[in-house]
Amino acid sequence: MNLMDVVDKEFSVENDYPKFGAGDTITVNYKIREGNKERIQQFRGVVIQRAGEGHTATFTVRKMSGNIGVERIFPVSSPFISGIEVNKYGKVRRARIFYLRKLTGKKARIKEKRF
Repeated sequence: MNLMDVVDKEFSVENDYPKFGAGDTITVNYKIREGNKERIQQFRGVVIQRAGEGHTATFTVRKMSGNIGVERIFPVSSPFISGIEVNKYGKVRRARIFYLRKLTGKKARIKEKRF
């Protein structure tokens, strides 16, 4: 057994987040500390990519704030994430949809996956 696997297993944190991938619209409830106060901020956007595996996995969420695109990278095993909700499952054909950064208006839409 590899020594890195032992360390990964030791530091792993079990999270019961729903399954999501690139193209899905999610809402991340993120704890923010301001001084001695703590509040939960919601960040809703499209998942552009998932990277890494195990406790080092991350995902990038992109949202439009006015006319400016805002991207944020969240570690999956972060203790500051209080919850993740999947709003829409998107139908995309690749795992990393960076082409979305160049698109505006109706072209930037992602079709919804129907079940």
